[in-house]
Amino acid sequence: MKTTCLFTVSAPSGAGKTSLIRALLEKHSDSVAVCVSHTTRPMRPGDVDGGDYHFVARDEFERMVAGDEFLEHAQVFDNWYGTARASVEALLDSGRHVILEIDWQGARQVKAKMPDTVCIFILPPSRAELEHRLRARATDDETIIARRMAAADREMSHYQDAEYLVVNEDFEQALADLDSIIRARGLTLARQMRRHAELVASIPPEMD
Repeated sequence: MKTTCLFTVSAPSGAGKTSLIRALLEKHSDSVAVCVSHTTRPMRPGDVDGGDYHFVARDEFERMVAGDEFLEHAQVFDNWYGTARASVEALLDSGRHVILEIDWQGARQVKAKMPDTVCIFILPPSRAELEHRLRARATDDETIIARRMAAADREMSHYQDAEYLVVNEDFEQALADLDSIIRARGLTLARQMRRHAELVASIPPEMD
């Protein structure tokens, strides 16, 4: 077992997942990282290869799928997206906890391949508040909002797949809760024994 840990963070659109993860990374840039996904989507103006995504040709992506190189992958419209095992392992080996910002289906695939993964789900305080947040963006018409709410309902119906549930009613509290989960998982007995092997070895065996 590594001293670092892999986390998946899932949430419906509008629950604040991306903002929470971004704030967490600002606090712990030296110890927490987000893994960059691979995609067949064409680069857009402003995209950075290796920063936003690892952009690859479709035949290269298919080769990686055939070689079982992804922890999870999925098709979204006409493009493919996936999380490479090698990318995750490299970040874990660098001594950082790794977060995958991913939907419930991807989280389930990752958990099946790496059972030690910790799954976190973020919910809004209510469905009504979620709809309010989506409308507050003022970028979508009623048809798009209805579609987003339907997608959110599908995502939220799988909250019980997670081991931890964070309700984002107050941003700072939700950030503190997310931070606590990640810090606590790094302090489990097994991980602390590996991290402090010399100390543990110096302690006498259990005595009556």
